Amino acid sequence: MAIESFTWCPRINAEQDVSFRRRTAQFGDGYQQVSGDGINPRSQSWKLQFTGDEAFITEIKAFLDLHQGVKAFQWTPPLEPTGLYRCDKYTPVALGAGMYSLSLTFEQAFKP
Repeated sequence: MAIESFTWCPRINAEQDVSFRRRTAQFGDGYQQVSGDGINPRSQSWKLQFTGDEAFITEIKAFLDLHQGVKAFQWTPPLEPTGLYRCDKYTPVALGAGMYSLSLTFEQAFKP
């Protein structure tokens, strides 16, 4: 099964959140031992917003509904290489005059 690509361009101000998974051991004398956890200790998420007419927002929603927050898709974020992402929640807002806003968060995935 082929992995689909998310090709829509978000509005400006895409916000990245990077976190590092690590293991720590704290000792009584204040010494702390820290190491990376797993083969992918760095993960990222992106808060994105899209604005457009009904047809534009409906296309994006259909893509996300097809993947149901479970199946990963390819996306190329700003300042990063193409990777796998999932989206398990989105929020559409009617702005009036046939315009809509769609807010969502992409979470990095390491396996489809």
